[in-house]
Amino acid sequence: MAKTLIAFFSRADENYFGGAMRYVKVGNTEIVVNHMKEMIDADTFKIEMKEPYSPVYMTCIDEAKKDLREGARPELVSMPESIDEYDTVILAYPNYWGTYPMAVATFLDNFDFSGKTILPLCTNEGSGMGSSERDIRKACPGADVKAGLPIAGSSAQESAGAVKKWLGENGVA
Repeated sequence: MAKTLIAFFSRADENYFGGAMRYVKVGNTEIVVNHMKEMIDADTFKIEMKEPYSPVYMTCIDEAKKDLREGARPELVSMPESIDEYDTVILAYPNYWGTYPMAVATFLDNFDFSGKTILPLCTNEGSGMGSSERDIRKACPGADVKAGLPIAGSSAQESAGAVKKWLGENGVA
């Protein structure tokens, strides 16, 4: 039987919502992942940095930009022992400077995704998927990287319908 893993990076604290800053207790990506967990049978893994970015949005984006420029691979709190049992990996993340956060790169670098299907989902406030799909293909040679689903972070609470449709189109729901 095919098994699915939802691996996600999400950031709470101060976030940007269509021109304004707002403090949130649960990050937008995690809100979308919580919708998915109600729709499909999947294991989840939260990608968490040992030294998280600042809770202040403007400082966070500066830190994320520096990590991207340096090709950093932030140390994570934990890592799955293996992903061998999974056929499909739903990879969910916010758009940081046009791609996925470098903590996601740390996760991707630790596994061989050959023969696996990767479904990217990217929360954003207008920048869509950016180059993240191409970047995932480059980081995961041999994986079948499907068309991703961009979700406006400010609409995360109302994203269940779009997520269900996308999962269905990809044979997961």
